[in-house]
Amino acid sequence: MELSKVYMLAAAALVAIGLFAILRTNHVVRQLLGINLLGNGIFLLLIAIAQAPADAPEEGLDPVPQAMVLTGIVVAVCATGFALTLIERYRAVSGCLTVKEGADAD
Repeated sequence: MELSKVYMLAAAALVAIGLFAILRTNHVVRQLLGINLLGNGIFLLLIAIAQAPADAPEEGLDPVPQAMVLTGIVVAVCATGFALTLIERYRAVSGCLTVKEGADAD
């Protein structure tokens, strides 16, 4: 099996686990971790797509998707820090770390 296919399968697994965590829990920190897993799966997919074809190994990797992924990682770390700050503020105001749904959201 080609290495890029292994990367794509791992990316699909990360995206699936991230979506599951986002949709199945009300705990905001776990949802944030799910969003991070989803983003990492997308980054891994971009790296797998950027791999050179097997018949042209002398070309190497395309630097544009690598630069996009590196920039995305930096933005994701900053967004995660900001989200953790918002979660801490939400906990200080509401006293809990779960999202209330429906009519109980008073």
